[in-house]
Amino acid sequence: MNNIHITTKKTFNNMKQTFPILIAILLLISLVNSLLTEEIVSKIFTGTMLDPLVGAIIGSISAGNPLTSYIIGGEFINYGISIITITAFILTWVTVGLVQFPAESLMLGKRFAFWRNVLSFLSAIIIAILINFTMGII
Repeated sequence: MNNIHITTKKTFNNMKQTFPILIAILLLISLVNSLLTEEIVSKIFTGTMLDPLVGAIIGSISAGNPLTSYIIGGEFINYGISIITITAFILTWVTVGLVQFPAESLMLGKRFAFWRNVLSFLSAIIIAILINFTMGII
């Protein structure tokens, strides 16, 4: 009986910690839906071969957590953005941290932070191409 009480208490505490994150994600979805209109997205992503690079640059600048990137990626799919562009965006959103670069370079060194970000950026584009190649989209 005591183990059930402990497990229930841990579950409740986890839910208390997760609830603000869920609320923030719902608010972010609303913000993205209101700010990213189809006209704005079509101006940013023109349907050219440069779109994956543009998506990777935007993802690098606006770093965030994976859950949020999936939501934004889903909106991009609704707007007709290519999978290769969305993949590059999501990968750089999660792995490249230009916003966090000052803190990362302070803790891990400027050289390491620079090369980690450069390699993550290049890898994201290569992985996006490979994923789409294996899916037969290209």
